[in-house]
Amino acid sequence: MNSKYFKIVSMILLLILVVNCATNQIKQKPLAIHETTKIHQKDTFPKLEYSHSTSFDYALTTSDEKKWVDSIYNVLSLEEKIGQLFMVAAYSNKDSAHIKSLDKLIIEQKIGGLIFFQGGPVRQAKMTNRFQKLSKTPLFIGIDAEWGLGMRLDSVTKFPWNMTLGAIQDLKLIEEVGKQMALQSKQLGVHFNFAPVLDINTNPKNPIIGNRSFGEDKERVTERALALMIGLQNNGVFATGKHFPGHGATSTDSHYTLPVINFTQEQIRNVELYPYKKLIDKGLASVMVAHLEVPAFETRKGYPSSISNIIVTDILKDELNFKGLIFTDALNMKGASNFKSPGDIDLAAFQAGNDILLFPENVPIAVQKIKEAYEQNIITEDRLSHSVKKILHYKFKAGLNKIIPINEKKLNSSINSVESEALIDKLYENIVSVIRNKASILPIKNLEKEKIAWVKMGDDKPGIFADILKNYTEITEISNPVLDSLLIQLSDFNKVIISFHKADGAWRKHDFSAEEIRWITEIAKRKKVIFTSFVKPYALSAITSFEDLDGVIVAYQNNEHAQRVAAQLIFGSIQAKGKLPVSINEEFKVNLGLSTEKINRLGFSHPQNVGLNPKILQRIDSIMQKAIAAKMTPGGQILVARKGKVVYQKAFGYHTYDNQVPVKNSDIYDVASLTKIVSTLPITMQLYDKKKVNLDTKLGDMLPVLKGTDKENIIFKDLLSHYAQLQAWLPFYKLTLTADKKPSDKYYRKLYSEEFPYQVAENLYLRKDFQDSILQTIANSKLLPKKEYKYSDFTFIILKHFIEKSTGKALDELSEKGFYAKIGATNTLYNPLKKFDMSVIPPTEEDNYFRYQTIQGYVHDMAAAMEGGVGGHAGIFSNAMDMAKMMQLFLQKGNYGGLQFFSEETFDVFNTCYYCPEGNRRGIGFDKPQLGNSGPTCGCASMTSFGHTGFTGTMAWADPEKELVYIFLSNRTYPNADKNLLSQNNIRENIQQVIYDAIIK
Repeated sequence: MNSKYFKIVSMILLLILVVNCATNQIKQKPLAIHETTKIHQKDTFPKLEYSHSTSFDYALTTSDEKKWVDSIYNVLSLEEKIGQLFMVAAYSNKDSAHIKSLDKLIIEQKIGGLIFFQGGPVRQAKMTNRFQKLSKTPLFIGIDAEWGLGMRLDSVTKFPWNMTLGAIQDLKLIEEVGKQMALQSKQLGVHFNFAPVLDINTNPKNPIIGNRSFGEDKERVTERALALMIGLQNNGVFATGKHFPGHGATSTDSHYTLPVINFTQEQIRNVELYPYKKLIDKGLASVMVAHLEVPAFETRKGYPSSISNIIVTDILKDELNFKGLIFTDALNMKGASNFKSPGDIDLAAFQAGNDILLFPENVPIAVQKIKEAYEQNIITEDRLSHSVKKILHYKFKAGLNKIIPINEKKLNSSINSVESEALIDKLYENIVSVIRNKASILPIKNLEKEKIAWVKMGDDKPGIFADILKNYTEITEISNPVLDSLLIQLSDFNKVIISFHKADGAWRKHDFSAEEIRWITEIAKRKKVIFTSFVKPYALSAITSFEDLDGVIVAYQNNEHAQRVAAQLIFGSIQAKGKLPVSINEEFKVNLGLSTEKINRLGFSHPQNVGLNPKILQRIDSIMQKAIAAKMTPGGQILVARKGKVVYQKAFGYHTYDNQVPVKNSDIYDVASLTKIVSTLPITMQLYDKKKVNLDTKLGDMLPVLKGTDKENIIFKDLLSHYAQLQAWLPFYKLTLTADKKPSDKYYRKLYSEEFPYQVAENLYLRKDFQDSILQTIANSKLLPKKEYKYSDFTFIILKHFIEKSTGKALDELSEKGFYAKIGATNTLYNPLKKFDMSVIPPTEEDNYFRYQTIQGYVHDMAAAMEGGVGGHAGIFSNAMDMAKMMQLFLQKGNYGGLQFFSEETFDVFNTCYYCPEGNRRGIGFDKPQLGNSGPTCGCASMTSFGHTGFTGTMAWADPEKELVYIFLSNRTYPNADKNLLSQNNIRENIQQVIYDAIIK
């Protein structure tokens, strides 16, 4: 029995010995943080649970790994072994002399690795390939890229700063950041990313950590750092926790001096070391030791922690049981280099227990110093082999036993992946925080009642912030160098959006001036203000009172992602999700973040986030550019939205073929027959809801002028299905021309008068009574002999008169007040020259048959022009964004911005094809996909989809099954409408096909 127990005990001891001799120890169990700290508020924070393991298992060493490590170690000379301890600074933006100096260190000193700093990805890749080829032993490649390679390299995607990420509550998103950072790094042959930062930023005035920290609360910092670590390490890159034992409370910068941590041992163990304990427990690969004076542990005054055996060995290695690689912080930093000279500081750091000496000032001297210490037995063989073999084990785990050169081709595009760009949009949707929302000013709801001004403050550019705001409603920019004058200018507005912008740099000052604070305060005293801060949260502490600010949004950084999200939040297309990672003052404490209401207005995002492949969507550009080059249209606007998010919005070409005025997204086009579904039809649907009409209502009952005609028994369903035997159209304008086909003085005047009120073009006004003639002409026209599908403008001309008779109001007033003002379609209207300058309206034709002038700002359709520009079938001018709002309203079955404009049941009635069995594809007013080979769509849209096309080269289409909205606007009729090359070449349909091809299956 005793012999049996002895064998069991022996096996257990042997197992423990094997594990402890390995490079690290991983305990795979879910993380559950329960401990709190006295110096932080006791909020309940979300917990991060991980049941899966990291992909690097440092505790296990395969026989192949051990064999490779031994084979390398055993052939290294003493100098070569010592060389493995050094990682030297490399810059890909320096000259050939720098490269040659690194060549020399690799060849002569046999250094173990390089840490890259500033430069570019392709240049770094070339250098890495060069150096790996040159080195006898494969080199470690590291980079200090706390928020991705973009922190150091140009032309690379920049992820948000750590403190910005600290506002995120969904920790899986931060894990995804780590993953994308790892994928970036691996493409550049990087093995170590010196992240995550584990410093708990308890000093708001910390000059060097600040935005590099995830926040001021130990649990929040730990959870986010853990998520980033797992994202990195599960995807093949070693993470490095730093700056041990904790740099977050310092008031000086260790690059220039030796900061002091005046905390007790209890405080440091309970707070500063807390993240290290948790991450080490979950497999942290490496730790970087800072240059700090920590008198609670190291009693020698002015003694840097990076060379303290107590801190590196006793605490990190023994007390925290850390078995991974230990890096010094850069040894050229004054916090270290002021204490000892080059060589001496390296030796002291190695003696303290560090494995890798980072950024040494003089490698040859350092190697010599360590060699001398070895020869004098100050450093033993066991000590040297401990670190060198650990380094070699990590090199094997990093795949350096088989060097694969970096593929330098298309590196910029592959590093800047679609996934990374899409992720950044998601991140900021979860970052931007609302900390004040008096009387629920956010989101802004009743757009028709609002008159909103925007005031930009701060010394940096506002980017796209104002442009995105203007996508929601009319926003007026107000600026004046004199406060009193500015206040006078703001007097007519009932809301003011103030945005504060500072240059987006992690170490830049974001301070408010006293004058800026005074301006904000004075405006807020007089107006309802939504204040949006695109700066570090700490900067807001300068504002002594927020009492008069109705809404306060913290956007953290001044970049396009933050600007896009903040603007969306103001208007409710996204809800606020972020929470403060740090305290601003006693009112706004860490973890504060108000949730706001999300209302179903169109938002903006990356195509990937709504299941569309952006690379495929790019094909739209070439189709449109070819159309313009072939003179199918001078220019146009294209918009694609999916799942309530605009993901593609571009303007192409020019207003005319003289290439003088480029098309902008804000320009407004004559949308022609889209008028039918964005003006006349939705009002008709409201009348249907009110039972003013039903599918079987007869035209004779709708309009008295049609009673007693061959049209009196046509039912509403047939009328709107274009199944009523009506003629396609009649050239009403010809009735008003002279024998030589010029406008007759009998019908027209050059000046406005009560008798001639309807302006059909510049200096051309039509007689008042001719509108009745149009309707009478329709009444007198003969029905077609055969009952079959025949598209007719008469349908919506008739509907206009019915609407105005039923409501007692003009069609343009009903559209504007009933729909456009409420949904923020402030660029959509009849007769646009009453509001807009002609310069923002592309012309539609050089008219040589009716009006004999350039048609610009006046409706192209002749009949609509003769109705004073307000036709039921044509007359609306708009841009792609506003058209998308109306199509989204339909897609949401009558609801937009939290308002129900007509019932869902009514929409379903109108979006039904009643005569499909008879070969008529039309719904009630809506066009529908073709039943055969030809029709308005690509043939790829679902049968539940709907929309319309327009004569001027327009298209608006929505697909409920794919949650898609597609808008195409152009002035293909300019300079003349004779040849419809746009239609003949299926440009609109081909673009629609690309959109469906882009759907990620």
